Amino acid sequence: MENETIITALSLIGTLAGSFGGILVSSKLTNYRIEQLEKKVDKHNNFAERLPVIEEKLKDHDRRLSEVEHETA
Repeated sequence: MENETIITALSLIGTLAGSFGGILVSSKLTNYRIEQLEKKVDKHNNFAERLPVIEEKLKDHDRRLSEVEHETA
């Protein structure tokens, strides 16, 4: 009976260690993927902030081009 108790205890310890190890690895992978997604979102947000500035510059260039076309015509 003593051997069975030892084997049961060792099995329990092994199962708990395996479960916690799997949880830790899964947690690290999830955190890594979240960090990568956050970097992508930051890039997108930066682009979204710059787009209106670019649109204004394009409007200004279009206006200047129209003025030059009218002057040369």
